[in-house]
Amino acid sequence: MGKALADTYAAARRVFEEADDALGFALSRLCFEGPEEQLKLTENTQPALLTVSTAAHAVLRENGLAPDFVAGHSLGEYSALVAAGSLRFADAVRLVRNRGRYMQEAVPAGVGAMAAILKLPAGKLDSILAEAAQGEIVSAANLNSPEQVVIAGHAAAVGRAMELAKAAGARRAVLLPVSAPFHCALMKPAQERLRADLNSTEFRDLECPLVNNWQAAAIHTGAEARIGLFEQVPNPVRWVETVEYLAAHGVMRCIEVGAGGVLTGLIRGIAPTLTGLKFGEPGNLGELLS
Repeated sequence: MGKALADTYAAARRVFEEADDALGFALSRLCFEGPEEQLKLTENTQPALLTVSTAAHAVLRENGLAPDFVAGHSLGEYSALVAAGSLRFADAVRLVRNRGRYMQEAVPAGVGAMAAILKLPAGKLDSILAEAAQGEIVSAANLNSPEQVVIAGHAAAVGRAMELAKAAGARRAVLLPVSAPFHCALMKPAQERLRADLNSTEFRDLECPLVNNWQAAAIHTGAEARIGLFEQVPNPVRWVETVEYLAAHGVMRCIEVGAGGVLTGLIRGIAPTLTGLKFGEPGNLGELLS
């Protein structure tokens, strides 16, 4: 992951070197070579994804592509704040390594779960979650598109919600292979541990607005950025509203920066007027520049 970028562009290579220096170990080698089971530990996954997206963004900047708005999905909000000049990359990569560890340690293995609910009829979600809870926690974690919502909470409650969703007409309910139940109230211990790290980190005012996860609103100041990263931990990612905000404010083209292309697909289902492009491999650059 990210190796082709680092091999091709000096700007990307410098970002990987900065990550290695900031963390005190060879994150770059883990990204490029694995082993995969180590890379999948969320305390490694989070800085790895941040580093790849920041490396890709460094190449775009070098080629004259600068954003009018930024947005990021969950962890991606850190990448977006680096891109907007609010967070120094070295600070961000240390923050997300701790964030990953805090999230992993907040809930014992097997206690929590997450599931994707696909094509649930409109208006059914709230009643399904209320019925499934039975004294436990289950809530919307990622409001990804009109046809996809991810839920999180106690494993048994998530299982009950999956069955209720299928009975209510959802096309599919799929348990996700994740290491913790992100973006639900079970993450409050992780949120509290992250507070001190965020408070001791410098956040500058943004060079361009960020549409945040917590409120799906444009922010401009370093203080707003810090609060948003704190509040996003136990609260849902409001991605549908984020994309709708961008479309309503004149955005015509979105570039998904970093590994994968999931967000480009989600954007297509939310706002078909937006053109979605991606940059995570050297071969993508020609299309963007043209």
